[in-house]
Amino acid sequence: MKIVINTCYGGISISERAMARLAELQGSPCLTPYPEDRANPLLVQVVEELGELASGALAELKIVDIPDGIDWEIEEYDGKEWVAERHQTWG
Repeated sequence: MKIVINTCYGGISISERAMARLAELQGSPCLTPYPEDRANPLLVQVVEELGELASGALAELKIVDIPDGIDWEIEEYDGKEWVAERHQTWG
């Protein structure tokens, strides 16, 4: 499974060019520069096609490939992200 993350401090965003390409592939306007479904195949396709040009301001997008069937989540510190396997926690 491929997942899009941001690898620099600041926070995730996609460029206007990436938003336009995503809208073209979806057949409807892309309304947010902050992708919610990071495993969306169309988002992954746009990042693969555009490379660094897909990244918005203060972002460096990267595709992480993890094994299928993993219960995953995105963790972050000051906007820099990584994919982690989800575990149970109690408080």
